[in-house]
Amino acid sequence: MLLTRASEYALLSLDTIRKSDKPIGAEQLANELSIPKSFLAKILQSLAKEGILESRKGAHGGFVLAQKMDEITVRSVILAAEGKAPAVFDCSSYSHTCPNGAIGTCAISPFLANFQTRIDDFLNGLTLSDIL
Repeated sequence: MLLTRASEYALLSLDTIRKSDKPIGAEQLANELSIPKSFLAKILQSLAKEGILESRKGAHGGFVLAQKMDEITVRSVILAAEGKAPAVFDCSSYSHTCPNGAIGTCAISPFLANFQTRIDDFLNGLTLSDIL
C-alpha cells in the first residue's frame, strides 16, 4: 500500500502549489496535472485538515502551503492523502492490519515490524525539501 495515486497526486499538487506565488484552486491544479477534479479536491481537503495546506476563500482564493517545506514530512503527506498510516505489507507491525490476527505469534512478525519501523523512520525523516 505504501504509495497509491492519492499519495502521488498529493505530492504533485504540493510541488505545483509551492512554485506558485499565489493561491491555486483545485480546478486549476486538476487541469494542470490532468487529475480528476473531484478526487483531487478530496485530497486537498485532507491535506488542509491535517495542516499541510491552508485553504483561502474568495475570488483570489485557493490553496497555499501552511508550513515550510522542511517541516512537512513525506509520511505526513501520505497519511493525510491515504487516511491511514503507510504500511509496506498487509501483514505489518500495525496489529489491525494483520489479516490473520496473529501479530504476536507469526514467525515473521518481528522482521515485518522492524522493516515497517525503518520505513516509518525514513518517511518521517524525509521532508518536501528533500524530494522537491
